[in-house]
Amino acid sequence: MSNLTRIASNTQAAFSLQAFSKVNNKMAKHQLRLATGKKINSTEDDPAGYALAKSLESRKRGLDVALQNVSNSKNVLNIAEGGYQNVMDILQTVKEKATQAADYSLNTSQRSALNSQVSALINEIDDIVSETTFNGDQLIDGGYSGSFHTGEGSSDTLAVSIQDADSAALSINSISLANSTSAASAISTVDTAIDKLSGYIQDVGEYKVRLSSKEQTLSVASTNTEAVRSSIEDADFAKEQMEIMKLQILQQTSVSSFAQANSSPQVVLSLFG
Repeated sequence: MSNLTRIASNTQAAFSLQAFSKVNNKMAKHQLRLATGKKINSTEDDPAGYALAKSLESRKRGLDVALQNVSNSKNVLNIAEGGYQNVMDILQTVKEKATQAADYSLNTSQRSALNSQVSALINEIDDIVSETTFNGDQLIDGGYSGSFHTGEGSSDTLAVSIQDADSAALSINSISLANSTSAASAISTVDTAIDKLSGYIQDVGEYKVRLSSKEQTLSVASTNTEAVRSSIEDADFAKEQMEIMKLQILQQTSVSSFAQANSSPQVVLSLFG
């Protein structure tokens, strides 16, 4: 009763106003979270959480770019493998022609025709090698080697070296089907070239297997990193809405309390009745 008779300072109304301001500030924070979808909108909300969330975001973005790098790397190897396979198909045809020319039953004119056909096929191999490119770089001429960046760290790389598949590298640029003896020798030379090219194709396949494994690892790491970041930084809409409903009730009660505190000192007037 004594406080109500001191009307120069209405402390009850001041306390109610203070509570009303706190409720409004809290409500504004929860409304911002609903608007942005984030629990942490500034360092003031959670300094340590903000720093951790940004670190995780940086890692996630690095992983996503690395995943794209791996996809590009596989495209490079697919093109190289396609070039190798085309060369392999021609080598198989060349062997067929050499085997045919090695038969003693053929005459000189027939062997000459086969020899011309094989020469054209060998030229085609060199054309394939020069035309198998990615971003302007030739892939199967022996000059493509380096490291694909396959992770978000500075040392996450995969070193690759794609071998030369032109006629000189395969040692088939000087074969001849002019007679049965040279044709028989050509068969052995082409067999060696086929074995060599098979090894090159196997190397490319092994690179692709490793890249596929890295792709799987990066995808899982990216998803898990995003899940952790989300748990730290993103807002739980159900929880935020529940908090707003609670604060709306407190806002109404604090306004009512403020109004009552403002009117209560009027009881002093009764002393002058």
